[in-house]
Amino acid sequence: MAQGPAEPASRPWRDLGVRAASALILGPLGLAALWWGGLPWVVLTTTLAGLAGGEWFAMWRARHGQQHPLAKLAVGALYILPAPLVLQWMRADPQVGRANVLFLVLIVWGTDIGAYLIGRLFGGPKLAPRISPGKTRSGAVGGLAVAVLIGWVAALLWQVAPLQGMLVAALLGVISQAGDLLESAAKRSFGVKDSGHLIPGHGGVLDRVDGLLTAAPAAGLLVLILGQGKLLWQ
Repeated sequence: MAQGPAEPASRPWRDLGVRAASALILGPLGLAALWWGGLPWVVLTTTLAGLAGGEWFAMWRARHGQQHPLAKLAVGALYILPAPLVLQWMRADPQVGRANVLFLVLIVWGTDIGAYLIGRLFGGPKLAPRISPGKTRSGAVGGLAVAVLIGWVAALLWQVAPLQGMLVAALLGVISQAGDLLESAAKRSFGVKDSGHLIPGHGGVLDRVDGLLTAAPAAGLLVLILGQGKLLWQ
């Protein structure tokens, strides 16, 4: 998640080291699978979806016991399954699949990191205190700024007008943060702080991919609108 729970003022960075270590281990693995595509990417995205689904099931069971078993499967499936399917479909494009998925992933990561750093540095009014007390408006602006910067850099590298890249990046950045808040609201309804404890410093897998769960379907819709074979920022 982007900013996590509120920290004591004297130790706002106490989890930074373990978060960074986890990211340095898991990030390259994810990027390698994305770069290769094919079976490694399918295995990675399917595995993450399965782990996230397991966490959702565990949270729901802890809250509701054995009540409404079909409902908990249906809600979790509708929430989690579209993203891996869209990511696999996007990556399969032989022309721009790798570039478009990398663009999306960098925006989600950049939004998350920007929100975390700026939110911890500047603090200020809460973004949605009833849903996630640790998130601030400054963090949301910081995350959005990083997303727009990524869109601008992508356009600069491809030597195209930057407006579309920046607008698409901003849209995906906002949707990514909305996904973060959506998962926070779900956890609050379940009465838990983290979806799990698999990733040190980050909580569970669902905590780590919450922004991607909403941003990936949005990116897939943009691909359909712009047309396959076209870069998102051109």
